Amino acid sequence: MGWLLVLLAAASEVAGAAGLKLYSQQKNIGNGLLYIGGFGASFVFLYTSFHFLQLSIAYIVWVGIGTAGAVLINMYLFGESKNIGRMVSVGLIIVGVIGLKVFS
Repeated sequence: MGWLLVLLAAASEVAGAAGLKLYSQQKNIGNGLLYIGGFGASFVFLYTSFHFLQLSIAYIVWVGIGTAGAVLINMYLFGESKNIGRMVSVGLIIVGVIGLKVFS
């Protein structure tokens, strides 16, 4: 249950980041709800996951997935640079998160 909550928190964070980007481009209620709702849901899911998982592990997985997800969403939906350095960096974030989980 804890891991499902962390995954929902990370997905909500990515949605919130996309909403923030959209809201910065066009301020309307839909973009504002995606922005505020995404980040709000993310914190609720993350907080609830602490009942099942260690804070340090849940938090770092949330940050890693959220960061990698936000970068990938911005690359593919909003046309940010897709150079090899960015792709390798996202891969390193994912490997780092997996390593922290495996060795904890």
